[in-house]
Amino acid sequence: MNSSIYILVFVQLWLFSLPCRESVCIPSERETLLKFKNNLIDPSNKLWSWNHNNTNCCHWYGVLCHNLTSHLLQLHLHTYDSAFDHSYGFDVNAYERSQIGGEISPCLADLKHLNYLDLSANEFLGTAIPSFLGTMTSLTHLDLSDSGFYGKIPPQIGNLSNLVYLDLREVANGRVPSQIGNLSKLRYLDLSDNYFLGEGMAIPSFLGTMSSLTQLDLSYTGFMGKIPCQIGNLSNLLYLGLGGHSSLEPLFVENVEWVSSMWKLEYLHLSYANLSKAFHWLHTLQSLPSLTHLYFSECTLPHYNEPSLLNFSSLQTLHLYNTSYSPAISFVPKWIFKLKKLVSLQLQGNEIQGPIPGGIRNLSLLQNLDLSENSFSSSIPNCLYGLHRLKFLDLRLNNLHGTISDALGNLTSLVELHLSSNQLEGTIPTSLGNLTSLVELDLSRNQLEGTIPTFLGNLRNLREIDLKYLYLSINKFSGNPFESLGSLSKLSTLLIDGNNFQGVVNEDDLANLTSLKEFDASGNNFTLKVGPNWIPNFQLIYLDVTSWQIGPNFPSWILSQNKLQYVGLSNTGILDSIPTQMWEALSQDKPMKLEFMNLASNNLSGEIPDCWKNWTFLVDVKLQSNHFVGNLPQSMGSLADLQSLQIRNNTLSGIFPTSLKKTSQLISLDLGENNLSGTIPPWVGEKLSNMKILRLRSNSFSGHIPNEICQMSLLQVLDLAKNNLSGNIPSCFRNLSAMTLVNRSTDPRIYSTAPDNKQFSSVSEDRDLNMVGWTLWSVLRGLDMKVVMNREASMEGSRDITATTEGELTNTGVQKETILKRKVKKPTFEGFRLKESNENCQLTRSSTILLLMLHI
Repeated sequence: MNSSIYILVFVQLWLFSLPCRESVCIPSERETLLKFKNNLIDPSNKLWSWNHNNTNCCHWYGVLCHNLTSHLLQLHLHTYDSAFDHSYGFDVNAYERSQIGGEISPCLADLKHLNYLDLSANEFLGTAIPSFLGTMTSLTHLDLSDSGFYGKIPPQIGNLSNLVYLDLREVANGRVPSQIGNLSKLRYLDLSDNYFLGEGMAIPSFLGTMSSLTQLDLSYTGFMGKIPCQIGNLSNLLYLGLGGHSSLEPLFVENVEWVSSMWKLEYLHLSYANLSKAFHWLHTLQSLPSLTHLYFSECTLPHYNEPSLLNFSSLQTLHLYNTSYSPAISFVPKWIFKLKKLVSLQLQGNEIQGPIPGGIRNLSLLQNLDLSENSFSSSIPNCLYGLHRLKFLDLRLNNLHGTISDALGNLTSLVELHLSSNQLEGTIPTSLGNLTSLVELDLSRNQLEGTIPTFLGNLRNLREIDLKYLYLSINKFSGNPFESLGSLSKLSTLLIDGNNFQGVVNEDDLANLTSLKEFDASGNNFTLKVGPNWIPNFQLIYLDVTSWQIGPNFPSWILSQNKLQYVGLSNTGILDSIPTQMWEALSQDKPMKLEFMNLASNNLSGEIPDCWKNWTFLVDVKLQSNHFVGNLPQSMGSLADLQSLQIRNNTLSGIFPTSLKKTSQLISLDLGENNLSGTIPPWVGEKLSNMKILRLRSNSFSGHIPNEICQMSLLQVLDLAKNNLSGNIPSCFRNLSAMTLVNRSTDPRIYSTAPDNKQFSSVSEDRDLNMVGWTLWSVLRGLDMKVVMNREASMEGSRDITATTEGELTNTGVQKETILKRKVKKPTFEGFRLKESNENCQLTRSSTILLLMLHI
């Protein structure tokens, strides 16, 4: 026995003593790779090294060969998103360009020694998972996750008898083929994030025969019904993900006894499951000696019973957010405070009431505590300030009141602190200066006051991680915050809008904010004083300085901000024309990424520049309340993604802008209070079928209302008041059913949505048509015409209709007005005539009210 060990050691030492041999590519395998490349699309030329001139394919990108045999063993073609996560944000376009696409050639199967294939995070868009992969029996590792493949899992995958690792996240639908159960060596199986996988069937019981599995993830798939008890046979599992999602019926967990044999289980994800009948779930789970992470968020739990004995010996993570008991409870379960090894506790969104319980002090190892989106109504208790290991504390969206104690300074490990949307008052405590690891601080939407203390600008630590995200919006802070914040060179996001700040901001105040990307200081009383040649040291993607004094000249420094996606310069005292050459310079090299532009409520004059062709990302443009003349430029027709255009209260003239024919995505258009004339063209209804708000009031439009308006089936607001329209009201107005829907949303504003899913309300907070609280104002609200009913108009049916007198629209929707509610007959509309009048809308017969409705 000993001699054998000596011989083995000698052989190993001899092998290590051999000189390193460089792997030289086998020609046939090199040719296979070149054939494989010919079918690929590689926009960023990632595979530039794959060419005939570079003969040693073992040195090619993503290729790994055997040191001795030179056979190609591994192919790593994953696209790493971390390479595109810059300080100014994630570069989506660059990431997409770096992804490989095209087709996967069957010649890949000629690489007989290949054991590792990673094609994840690429864009083989719509391509089925190649069935020939099932012939590559040397594979031990196959990763196709998030690769753009989509379709059924080929049953041939079950032939890969050596497979140890299989990741098919976000690529599969249909049913899981039973042949997958043949993969007896498989240790890692990830089928998560395939929302249509399973077709509403139960989780396949054959998965319970794959006894080598240590990780099984079926989270966010289409499986429904009961969890098969055979899953309990997987006694080697360390990780089990069975979490569902809100769009499907939750998995039903009648009991959790099947888990009791999983002695090695460390991670259990059962979010969105229905455990209302699993009365002993807590007793069963506590018996698992290795259970470290438990995710039961969005679950329905059975009747609450406080256990007399609890022995979670290893539990470190407990996530129970948006979880409900049946029947409901409004307190934190007391058994949680016995979990003394907890490191992460999330209880957000559970409708918990009353004070934050003192039992939280028992969880002295906590690093992550999330109690947000509840109804806690106490002050912040001192016991929280004793959790010295806390790194992340989230108390947002509660009813917390009182002041922030100086004891906050005890939490010296804090990295993120979220206290927004409460009723906290007083000043920022000086002890906040002790939080030298703080990276994110959110105190927004409270009643905090006073000046920003100077120490806040000195939150630095030895690891050179300064404060990066600071949110102080919607408070009562005063003074000039740049005197305190100007030294935060790592600050990326600064939101201080909606306070009582005031003062002069000059170049020196902003000189050190070199990392700034998002800046919102709107709704304060600042004056910007910079030189005409000033170029900021930062490069913003979001800028809102609404209500600053920036004018009278249009700010030339905007020219340097070529990464802007949102710009708000409303009500900034600009008394100037828009410099055409500046806009052209901004977009001459490549299309601007600007998505939201707000230049409203200034004194901008002249014609709107005809240079919009390179602004193709714009979805929301606000130019209202200026002094623009002429008509809309033709290049505005190139804004194919435009959803909201607000140009009311200017001096535009001419006919209805023909440039809008191509803006088919518009949902909100306001051309009111201008000098536009001519008829309302029929194409408005034909081309702009997505419209929800159309406001043309106070112009000089004449002629009849085109019937094509009725093709706007989504229309909720139509305002044609104070024009010279005549003729009959189109009878098809009765079909505008979107106007009759009662709004039940808690946020009924209509939003513009950018391609990257950023949303902003299509109506701003100034004098826009703010839709808060209203689904419908009126069809012809405030129409300055007399409504006369033809005596021969027929009557049919009856309905509740609400009429309103004339009133100007304000930022809360509609002024308080005289509202008349009555039960009336619903007329057919062919008989109505319209006549100009300077009077308010009048009802000539009490029994008829013309389609003037308000739904509150």
